Amino acid sequence: MRKQLELQDYLDGIKNKNLTILARAITLVESHNPDHQKLAQELLKAILPLTGKSKRVGISGTPGVGKSTFIEAFGKQLTSQNKTVAVLAVDPTSQVSGGSILGDKTRMNELAIDPMAFIRPSPSGETLGGVARRTRESMLICEAYGFDYVLVETVGVGQSETTVAQMVDLFVMLLQPGAGDDLQGIKRGILEVVDMVVVTKDDGDQEKIILRAKHDYQQALQILRHDGWIPPVLSCSAVTKKGLPEVEKTMEDYFSKEAAQIQKKREKQGLDWMWQLIHEGLKSSFQEVIDQKAIATSENKIKSNKGTPPEVAQELLKQFFSHLK
Repeated sequence: MRKQLELQDYLDGIKNKNLTILARAITLVESHNPDHQKLAQELLKAILPLTGKSKRVGISGTPGVGKSTFIEAFGKQLTSQNKTVAVLAVDPTSQVSGGSILGDKTRMNELAIDPMAFIRPSPSGETLGGVARRTRESMLICEAYGFDYVLVETVGVGQSETTVAQMVDLFVMLLQPGAGDDLQGIKRGILEVVDMVVVTKDDGDQEKIILRAKHDYQQALQILRHDGWIPPVLSCSAVTKKGLPEVEKTMEDYFSKEAAQIQKKREKQGLDWMWQLIHEGLKSSFQEVIDQKAIATSENKIKSNKGTPPEVAQELLKQFFSHLK
């Protein structure tokens, strides 16, 4: 049986660059146990002064685009320059069984054994947006540990991928030409929040297709984004490593030129996170206070057209507020 760690154990482990303690700290913040959550909040508060120095990068893209392959190649490029990398890889959770594969470590064989890197797969659970419920907390722990880059790989299964843009400095969308990812298939909402587009699999005889795709994406971004940073469109091959140095240089340029905007972005993200937690807390309290039978009865009213959603919602809220008096 493993020793139950105290707050100081976690703080010492993070300070001394103990990867085992880092992994256990992330497990702690992911736990639903109330005692664990209390300790997790104490830990987050204690490490807060150590956070904020990592480069936070979100990486999204449809299944098959090669997210894990790109992250491994990009991560290895960073570690070859003595830069440390943490990868928070989110695996989709089955809505039927509730299970997830958690196979990102097996898809990133080389990076998984790199002493300069840390890979943590987490299930997405019921959280929309392709990120795990506690990704933000995990990211702060990795920052306190001292990683130069924290990469967040999203599920990429058609959910609201823009959620990851609300927790990172740089949101990268990976696209592959000739596989349905043309302009007609790209959601406008993603193009409005993306900071960089990278066309993958730039190898073999696809040069003309790649050039056409890059041109089309850049034209679309020029139309949608008028002020400030216009997201660049690059291409690379994770297999041949072609284009990876340019991707890294463009990222570094972004972090250098957009430092003031990144700070404003982080401030807004902190406020958005606070309000999200308030909403989640209120919903949880509501479900604890209101009897499940009452909720079922109210839902049946709507299903049978015996009450409108606004009317039924007001009835339930009235019951909820009466319990608070």
